[in-house]
Amino acid sequence: MFISQLGLVNQMSLTEQRYQNSDYLEHNPTWDIEDSPWKASHVVRILNGMEPGRVCEVGCGAGGVLASLRQHYPLNPLDGYDISPHAESFWSQHDGLNINFYVGDFLQGRDNFDTILLLDVLEHVADPHAFLNALKGRADQFIIHFPLDLSAASVLRESPLLYVRRKVGHIHYFTRGLALELLEENGFEVINSVYTGAAFNAPQAALRTRLAQLPRRFVYAMNKDVGVRLLGGETLMVLARPR
Repeated sequence: MFISQLGLVNQMSLTEQRYQNSDYLEHNPTWDIEDSPWKASHVVRILNGMEPGRVCEVGCGAGGVLASLRQHYPLNPLDGYDISPHAESFWSQHDGLNINFYVGDFLQGRDNFDTILLLDVLEHVADPHAFLNALKGRADQFIIHFPLDLSAASVLRESPLLYVRRKVGHIHYFTRGLALELLEENGFEVINSVYTGAAFNAPQAALRTRLAQLPRRFVYAMNKDVGVRLLGGETLMVLARPR
């Protein structure tokens, strides 16, 4: 789920420490592994038949996405890194899938990859600009998943933003435009970006999210981008390459 500042600072912030101690695990005992096949399907979708080559997921959490991708890419080298020692407890369930998992700081290594996955990572990182710039030379292409927490409804209510901050540690909030601008500002060319339809098909949609499906369908049908900025409920999968 999360990678620290990866050597960019000598001392972790209190926000980052929750991934080293048991705080994150206590609030998220399954590490949201239930969402992994869904996320993996959207990774495959945005690749659109392209060969991903050697793949590394930075902030791999419980490793479920890589395990699901193994079904689609039986021969590709798959690596996963996470800074949390607690994530390692989940990895044994993927034994036999020929996936290399590592606890530690990805940027302390030297390996380069064809494809790096950053799935629900940038919203956790204290300085996403420095983080992206440090990663930029390590892969030919990047697949990035952004939760779009920021909307008119979430700002008015505020409680949804506080919830994801306290439960899963989001310290940055994105709209589609802000997510794409972040990548452009840091020297990435956005090849493709697609909404995932999370409000309607995410495996762990909350009851309130399900109740909001009807108004969202109505507003989305008129203008999807405007509807998402008004009512939220979406996530964004992006394929990008360093310039």
